[in-house]
Parts: sequence; C-alpha cells; structure tokens
Amino acid sequence: ETQVLPGALMRNAELKFICRDVSLRVEAKSAFTDGYTIGDEISLPVAHHDGNYLVTDADLARLNDQGRVALRYTEDVNGSIGGIAGVLSENKRVLGMMPHPERAADPVLARTDGAALFRSLASLTVNA
Repeated sequence: ETQVLPGALMRNAELKFICRDVSLRVEAKSAFTDGYTIGDEISLPVAHHDGNYLVTDADLARLNDQGRVALRYTEDVNGSIGGIAGVLSENKRVLGMMPHPERAADPVLARTDGAALFRSLASLTVNA
C-alpha cells in the first residue's frame, strides 16, 4: 500500500538558505521517535532553501487529530505551518522531515540528538 504525505515544501519564508542547529519538540510516537519521550526537545541541524511546509487547513487538522505531526520547531525557522518539521504517514511507517538527524548522530560530529532516531529504527530491524 502506498503511503502519501500531504502538503508541499515551499521556499523558506525569508527566501534564504538556512543552515544552523534548531530546537525541535517530539510530538508523536512512531518507529522513528520511540527513542524519545513525547515533549522532548532536541537539537538538529537544518540545511535547506525549500523547507517551508505548506498544507491545507483540512490536512493540517487531520495531521493534528491523528497524531501524525512527529516534530515541531520550537521557534519559527522557515515559515512552516504550525511549526511542523516532520510528518508521518497514516500508518506511521513513513516520516518526512526537514532537519538532518544524520548530522547529529555521533559524538564525532559533536552532536548526538539524532542518534535515538536511528537506534529506534535499528532495533525494529533487529527485533523483526
């Protein structure tokens, strides 16, 4: 079954490339976020020009009602509606997100907040 994520990524509100660490709040439980607790604030890098998430009011209500907003920015980073940084498919097996957890997943990178996402996914593979 094909899983579709609603919405589109538009140019950042300031029309500038953004490359910096941002603070995010974990909003939903899924295979991707099992290593975090709902409400956790984490720091991940963003590096994008087209990261402004746009979605219809109906789709936004559906995402919120179904607990499919995985991550929200804690401040306005790029103009994304509702501060959305990551959304889940209906079955919560697909995650679309703008921040880069792979750039914050190892002490060698001086950041580790993204590591829990990869550990969560790896444990699913090992335990399957």
